[in-house]
Amino acid sequence: MRLGRIAAFLAVSLAVAGSAPADAHPRSDDGSLRAAARGTGVRIGTAVDMSALAADAPYREAVAREFDTVTPENVMKWEAVEPQPGVYDWAAADQLVDFARKNGQLVRGHTLVWHSQNPAWLTESAYTPAQLRTLLRKHILDEVGHFKGRIWAWDVANEVFNDDGTPRDTIWLRALGPGYIADAFRWAHQADPKALLFLNDYNNEGVNPKSDAYFALTRQLLAQGVPVQGYGIQGHLALQYDFPDSVLDNVRRFDKLGVRTAFTEVDVRMLLPADTAKVRAQAEGFGLLLRACLLVKHCVSYTVWGFTDKYSWVPGVFDGEGSATPFDENLRPKPAYATLRDTLLLARR
Repeated sequence: MRLGRIAAFLAVSLAVAGSAPADAHPRSDDGSLRAAARGTGVRIGTAVDMSALAADAPYREAVAREFDTVTPENVMKWEAVEPQPGVYDWAAADQLVDFARKNGQLVRGHTLVWHSQNPAWLTESAYTPAQLRTLLRKHILDEVGHFKGRIWAWDVANEVFNDDGTPRDTIWLRALGPGYIADAFRWAHQADPKALLFLNDYNNEGVNPKSDAYFALTRQLLAQGVPVQGYGIQGHLALQYDFPDSVLDNVRRFDKLGVRTAFTEVDVRMLLPADTAKVRAQAEGFGLLLRACLLVKHCVSYTVWGFTDKYSWVPGVFDGEGSATPFDENLRPKPAYATLRDTLLLARR
């Protein structure tokens, strides 16, 4: 059904990429992103800051209104759920899952195996390789098992390659060898056979050495019968760098492998201060990735990594940069919001 609309969609897509006013196309239902996404086959999502969700009512209302999937920014990472060996804290993660269920949303679990944000007690000096393998297996079985039936998709292995396509040097690669990735997928599938299981990374939007490495890995895992079911593209773009020009080619080749694709952490940062030209160029970055998702059969979701500049991670990590989300600090929509909504509406026609 999507493919039958490609010609018309491409003909008008540039017109909505950052230049369309908010009322350029008829609104669907309540005018929200999630309403616009209905019937496209793509779910629209956001990462959620749990402190903001608890304390900021307008933020909480916007999460419920605009999105049909949610991803925890931090509360499902290993350091958060097991701060001490064998001592679990599921409270914040359970709150997000309950919120999602109340609001008819699906949850994307993030993340099971990563080189970062592991608990302080998890070190190579404290454990043998055999013990680390046991700990990793237990962590995956315990976390996926705790949420069994309540998580739609998991980012199982996160950021396992360098930009040049070589394996990232991590505690897991050093202790367990490259087979840890296949094991992680097998353990996650064992704990919840119905959850979709994804690889996930950044700087892998277009065809490049990193995405080539993921393509080769995915093909290898599938040949081995490993239950890898998706390829996650984070989508952290920046205006001072060229936008990738081969995003559609990239998702199409994964589509042909038969795995799902998803844009999992999209934002488009800029050097501050923002101005009219920058925010309209930003809208094109958001639209570029969404159009690629809509034009392939198996792209299932498009998630922004936070929807408001009020709680964005960007200024704290990239000095002098920010304004990276579709809403400003006062939760007012930017041109990027209109581009996302109007692109979704066009895909339904």
